[in-house]
Amino acid sequence: METLFGITGKDFVITAYDSKAVASITLMKIGEDKSRELNSHSLMLFSGEPGDGVHFSEYIERNIKLYGIRNGIELSPKAVASFARRELADSLRSRKPYSVNLLIAGFDVKTNRPALYWLDHLASMVDVPFAAHGYGAYYCLSLLDRYHREDITEEEGIKLLQKCIGELRSRMILNMPDFVAKVVNKDGIRIVQI
Repeated sequence: METLFGITGKDFVITAYDSKAVASITLMKIGEDKSRELNSHSLMLFSGEPGDGVHFSEYIERNIKLYGIRNGIELSPKAVASFARRELADSLRSRKPYSVNLLIAGFDVKTNRPALYWLDHLASMVDVPFAAHGYGAYYCLSLLDRYHREDITEEEGIKLLQKCIGELRSRMILNMPDFVAKVVNKDGIRIVQI
């Protein structure tokens, strides 16, 4: 019942996630943070089994930060996504695989380009212009496909995100609480109002 969104623009990536924690059909908590800032220009959103999501995201976050401390450089969004994919693939072949879906958003300061990577629990990874995970994907991928452009501005991206959230609230049988949106661009990561 969790929902994650990501939209790339000409010089930014905007992401959003619902801020609820659920167990089966029970709402456990509102205000859950389903994102991790991996470095100053990379952000990871996660959904899936509650324990798996938190454990895996913290593991990836700490290893990316450790790499930065040891080597004095930040990994690019592609390197971060590749590392996360490899860890998911290794866990898939273990006795206790993680059941986690990820969106990794970032801004590559070397190429001056935004990047968004979609990863699922089977360790599939793809670089995409827009993405969604969870039940929200069923309702909003068509909207994202229709209205997304490569040169979309940040204001237009926020409006598109608002359309997606409005569609969820009007069509899903479940009550969708507040969403948290974050933008990643050349200046770093910041929260935006939607």
